[in-house]
Amino acid sequence: MAFYENTIVAKQDLAEKELRVIKETYNELINSSSGKVLKIEEWGLLNLANKIKNYRKGFYIHYKFEGDNKTLKAIDKKIKIDGKIIRYLTVKYKKLDVNKEFFKKEK
Repeated sequence: MAFYENTIVAKQDLAEKELRVIKETYNELINSSSGKVLKIEEWGLLNLANKIKNYRKGFYIHYKFEGDNKTLKAIDKKIKIDGKIIRYLTVKYKKLDVNKEFFKKEK
Protein backbone atom coordinates (compact mmCIF):
# COMPACT_ATOMS: atom_id res chain seq x y z
CA MET A 1 0.00 0.00 0.00
CA ALA A 2 1.10 3.53 -0.74
CA PHE A 3 0.77 6.76 1.23
CA TYR A 4 -1.49 9.57 0.05
CA GLU A 5 -2.64 13.05 0.98
CA ASN A 6 -6.10 14.17 -0.12
CA THR A 7 -7.21 17.78 0.23
CA ILE A 8 -10.89 18.59 -0.18
CA VAL A 9 -12.23 22.12 -0.67
CA ALA A 10 -15.90 22.38 0.35
CA LYS A 11 -18.31 25.25 -0.32
CA GLN A 12 -17.99 28.28 1.94
CA ASP A 13 -21.68 28.46 2.89
CA LEU A 14 -21.93 25.05 4.57
CA ALA A 15 -23.01 24.70 8.19
CA GLU A 16 -20.74 23.19 10.86
CA LYS A 17 -22.89 20.05 10.93
CA GLU A 18 -22.53 19.55 7.15
CA LEU A 19 -18.74 19.92 7.39
CA ARG A 20 -18.63 17.30 10.13
CA VAL A 21 -20.73 14.96 7.94
CA ILE A 22 -18.32 15.45 5.01
CA LYS A 23 -15.33 14.75 7.26
CA GLU A 24 -16.87 11.57 8.69
CA THR A 25 -18.13 10.37 5.30
CA TYR A 26 -14.72 10.42 3.64
CA ASN A 27 -13.06 9.00 6.76
CA GLU A 28 -15.43 6.00 6.66
CA LEU A 29 -15.06 5.69 2.88
CA ILE A 30 -11.26 5.43 3.08
CA ASN A 31 -11.36 2.96 5.97
CA SER A 32 -14.00 0.75 4.33
CA SER A 33 -12.26 0.54 0.93
CA SER A 34 -9.05 -1.19 2.08
CA GLY A 35 -7.44 2.02 3.31
CA LYS A 36 -6.39 3.44 6.66
CA VAL A 37 -6.71 7.09 7.68
CA LEU A 38 -3.58 8.19 9.52
CA LYS A 39 -4.52 11.82 10.20
CA ILE A 40 -7.26 14.35 9.43
CA GLU A 41 -6.53 18.07 9.49
CA GLU A 42 -9.15 20.80 9.33
CA TRP A 43 -7.55 23.91 7.85
CA GLY A 44 -10.73 25.98 8.12
CA LEU A 45 -12.13 28.68 5.85
CA LEU A 46 -9.41 30.01 3.54
CA ASN A 47 -9.40 32.41 0.60
CA LEU A 48 -9.09 30.89 -2.86
CA ALA A 49 -6.52 32.32 -5.31
CA ASN A 50 -9.15 32.43 -8.06
CA LYS A 51 -12.93 32.16 -8.02
CA ILE A 52 -14.17 28.59 -8.33
CA LYS A 53 -17.85 28.22 -9.25
CA ASN A 54 -18.48 31.79 -7.95
CA TYR A 55 -16.90 31.03 -4.56
CA ARG A 56 -14.06 33.15 -3.18
CA LYS A 57 -13.48 31.03 -0.05
CA GLY A 58 -13.60 27.37 0.83
CA PHE A 59 -13.38 25.02 3.80
CA TYR A 60 -10.27 22.84 3.56
CA ILE A 61 -10.16 19.30 4.94
CA HIS A 62 -6.89 17.38 4.57
CA TYR A 63 -6.55 13.60 4.89
CA LYS A 64 -3.31 11.66 5.27
CA PHE A 65 -3.95 8.01 4.58
CA GLU A 66 -2.60 4.68 3.42
CA GLY A 67 -4.40 2.93 0.59
CA ASP A 68 -4.37 1.35 -2.84
CA ASN A 69 -6.03 1.76 -6.24
CA LYS A 70 -9.41 0.60 -4.89
CA THR A 71 -9.32 3.34 -2.26
CA LEU A 72 -8.50 6.04 -4.82
CA LYS A 73 -11.30 4.94 -7.14
CA ALA A 74 -13.83 5.00 -4.29
CA ILE A 75 -12.78 8.52 -3.24
CA ASP A 76 -12.82 9.81 -6.83
CA LYS A 77 -16.26 8.34 -7.52
CA LYS A 78 -17.77 9.79 -4.33
CA ILE A 79 -16.27 13.28 -4.77
CA LYS A 80 -17.48 13.60 -8.37
CA ILE A 81 -21.13 13.18 -7.33
CA ASP A 82 -20.86 15.23 -4.09
CA GLY A 83 -22.26 18.71 -4.77
CA LYS A 84 -20.71 20.19 -1.61
CA ILE A 85 -17.14 19.71 -2.85
CA ILE A 86 -15.77 22.32 -5.28
CA ARG A 87 -12.19 21.02 -5.65
CA TYR A 88 -9.95 18.19 -4.50
CA LEU A 89 -6.39 17.00 -4.93
CA THR A 90 -4.82 13.62 -4.17
CA VAL A 91 -1.03 13.28 -4.01
CA LYS A 92 0.99 10.06 -3.65
CA TYR A 93 4.05 9.87 -1.38
CA LYS A 94 6.76 7.30 -0.79
CA LYS A 95 7.07 8.39 2.84
CA LEU A 96 4.43 10.39 4.72
CA ASP A 97 5.13 12.81 7.56
CA VAL A 98 2.13 12.74 9.92
CA ASN A 99 3.69 15.07 12.49
CA LYS A 100 3.97 18.18 10.28
CA GLU A 101 0.91 20.46 9.97
CA PHE A 102 1.27 23.33 7.51
CA PHE A 103 -1.85 25.28 8.49
CA LYS A 104 -1.83 24.72 12.24
CA LYS A 105 -3.00 27.81 14.08
CA GLU A 106 -0.65 29.05 16.78
CA LYS A 107 -2.20 29.60 20.21
